[in-house]
Amino acid sequence: MKYIESVNNPKVKQWKKLLTKKERDKSGTFIVEGFHLVEEALKQGEQVLEIIVSDKVGLPPRWDAGSTPVTSVTEEISTSLSETEAPQGIYAVCRQSNQEVQDAKTMLLIDAVQDPGNLGTMIRTADAAGIDAVVVGRGSVDIYNSKVLRSAQGSHFHLPIIRGDLHEWIDKLQDKNIPIYGTALEGASAYTDISSGASFALIVGNEGNGVAKDLLSSTTANLYIPIFGKSESLNVAVATGILLYYLKK
Repeated sequence: MKYIESVNNPKVKQWKKLLTKKERDKSGTFIVEGFHLVEEALKQGEQVLEIIVSDKVGLPPRWDAGSTPVTSVTEEISTSLSETEAPQGIYAVCRQSNQEVQDAKTMLLIDAVQDPGNLGTMIRTADAAGIDAVVVGRGSVDIYNSKVLRSAQGSHFHLPIIRGDLHEWIDKLQDKNIPIYGTALEGASAYTDISSGASFALIVGNEGNGVAKDLLSSTTANLYIPIFGKSESLNVAVATGILLYYLKK
C-alpha cells in the first residue's frame, strides 16, 4: 500500500481536479466518496482504478479489493478531497461507464434536469423500478457530479446511465416501435388512463419548464399526474417515481 503525506503530491492534485466536470470529462474518470459508494463500486470492480483511504480509517476487513491499488493518505489530504460535511475518509477513482444500450425495453429519458439531488434520486428510482437504462440529455447537471453520485446511492454501478441527444433517442425508440410517454400539463392524459406494455420510454423534464415542446411533439402520448391538494405541482423526482412504477407494473 502506497502512502502519501504531502498535499502537493501530483496524485493528490489530480484527485482534486476530479471534483470538476472539466477534468472528469477530460480524463474519463470520476471520484466517489464514502463507504457505501466505494463498496458498490468494488462490486463492479472493472470500473475501479484506485482506492484512497485516510490513515485514520482503513479498509473494512470484509472488502475484497483484489488487485485494485490502494493508497493511504493523511487525514488532511483525505479531508481536502471531500465535498461532504462529515467526511468518511475513503474514496474510489472510477472509470466512466461506456456501456452501450441496445436491447433496453424500458428507459428513462431526462431533459435538462439541473438539480443534482433530483437527478441522483431519479437515477436511483429508475434502478429500483428495474428500468433498463437512463439517458440524460443536454442541459442537465453532470451525471458524475458528487451530489448526483451521493443521491443515486450506487445506482451508477447498477445500470447504464449515458449522456445523449434525446431527439436521436426518440428516433431510435420509434424505429423499434417502443411507446414514448412525455410529461406535460396541457394536452395530456391522466397517467392512469394509459395501459403500458412490456416496453416503454418515459421522458421527464426541467424543474421549472418541464419537457421541451419539440420533444413532447414526438411522443406516443403525454401524461400528467392529478393534484388533489393545494400544491401547484410535484417535485420532478417524485413524479418520476410515480410514473415509472405505474408504467412498469
